[in-house]
Amino acid sequence: MASSGQKTAKYIFVTGGVTSSLGKGIIASSLAKLLQSRGLSVTIQKFDPYINIDPGTLNPYEHGECYVTDDGAETDLDLGHYERFLNISTSQANNITTGRIYYNVITRERRGDFLGKTVQVVPHITDEIKRNIRLLGETGEYDIIITEVGGCVGDIESLPFIEAIRQLKFELGENDTLFVHLTLVPYLQSAGELKTKPTQHSVRMLLEAGVQPDIIVCRTEHPLPPDIRRKIALFCNVQVNSVIEAIDAETIYDVPLLMRKEKLDQRALYMLDLYNDQDADLDVWKTFLGRLKNPVAAVTIGLVGKYVELHDAYKSIAESFIHAGSQNECKVTIEWIQSETLADYASCVHRLRELDGLLVAPGFGERGIEGKINAIRYARENGVPFFGICLGMQCAVIEFARNVLGLEEAHSTEMSPDTAYPVIDMMEDQKAVTNKGGTMRLGAYPCKLKKDSLVHQIYGKTQISERHRHRYEFNNAFLDQYEKAGMRATGINPETGLVEIIELRDHPWFVGVQFHPELKSTVMNPQPLFVYFVKAALDYAQRKRSEAEPSAETASVPLPTIVG
Repeated sequence: MASSGQKTAKYIFVTGGVTSSLGKGIIASSLAKLLQSRGLSVTIQKFDPYINIDPGTLNPYEHGECYVTDDGAETDLDLGHYERFLNISTSQANNITTGRIYYNVITRERRGDFLGKTVQVVPHITDEIKRNIRLLGETGEYDIIITEVGGCVGDIESLPFIEAIRQLKFELGENDTLFVHLTLVPYLQSAGELKTKPTQHSVRMLLEAGVQPDIIVCRTEHPLPPDIRRKIALFCNVQVNSVIEAIDAETIYDVPLLMRKEKLDQRALYMLDLYNDQDADLDVWKTFLGRLKNPVAAVTIGLVGKYVELHDAYKSIAESFIHAGSQNECKVTIEWIQSETLADYASCVHRLRELDGLLVAPGFGERGIEGKINAIRYARENGVPFFGICLGMQCAVIEFARNVLGLEEAHSTEMSPDTAYPVIDMMEDQKAVTNKGGTMRLGAYPCKLKKDSLVHQIYGKTQISERHRHRYEFNNAFLDQYEKAGMRATGINPETGLVEIIELRDHPWFVGVQFHPELKSTVMNPQPLFVYFVKAALDYAQRKRSEAEPSAETASVPLPTIVG
């Protein structure tokens, strides 16, 4: 370490080959978790090769959910994995895109910073990539920075990133950088064999770019026998104990334990010349997994959304249910429901009547709105535990206005700009905004809870902070009508007076939140709203069973004969 007392970070770069979706983010998160559990200070960053400045303007079908950090950065969903595994907060510095890199360089060029020089990919773009890679390391907070390079080796758009990390190895030195390459070892059923050629070709492409991997992690459906490991080691220029098996796991939360068994963390520390004799402390993690895999109860919760065909569009919500399920020792089965199929109320009732709870998901735009409103009506009228997030909360406000307050044409001005009853309206500071990217209400904001509310009982405090991503809010001009009719505003932003949480007074569990609580749920700290929502679904399921099972006394009495 530096003599000044400031930590000198070491860098691990995780690349991928053969195909996308191999799980670079999970491998990076698992390695980080193992290193963290040994007492090291670790963070992870993601470099994405697409030209968008950030994922904020991407359709969820294109890229999955847009993950939002405390500081208001719209980022890749892998940052959610980083936070959930490490129980830390990330920031804008943890996710950089090609678009952001080029934007920074072009802005400097327009300012005249390059003094008339020709601006080129090498050195200007690669220098900007290196500058961003080193930003977190220069804070002095971390022992190790793990950088995940998005895309596949060989992709044209990934080449500047590969060149940048090649240069960094030269600049920082052998013992301060480590290259981990994730690849695929497929099993051919017809031949009954694992095949190493895709891995060999992937590593060869990396070598052509000037990067020799130090560790090769092999995704596989079957265990890697010693002869396969030796073959990969021989033809990819690594030692045999640097060939790591990453076999398909029952859950992503098994992967840190599998990587520990493969000694990935030990190998990384050895190659980084970091002495660490502290055993990885994963007791809490094992307790979480034990509860997750051995539930004593089960519930089925409907997730009503418009992007349900791609589950990654609601990744953080799905993971929050896993955390909350483990906390309740309960298996949570998500029923993915396309909101457009619920536009007819009779069909909606038929579709939802077997569920133990209902979550209406975030989203944008008019498609599927009436189905969401119908689902909320069913939950409200039948005492089904309901949880609305962002647009889900707004739809609960619209449903209540139409079916309780009698404001039949009530709507959000997002979907109906000329509605007579704009119970959801654009925030005042958003009305002059024209650019869509990075201009919403983003990041963490405070919220004050009313002491006699359900959410106060859940959080156990009166002041909370949660993350936001929206342009529309509850219209306070209608607040008195709602309060008198039984829908309470129990969470208020103390600075602006905006309504952040609504509850129903005479309902077992009906909560809508304008923020995104799923973004702060981690293995170590499950989000309390999800924990108590799952508990409410368990209670509801138990009540349904009790009502469906006749008592012994009633069962012994013969049914009366119906005459006529």
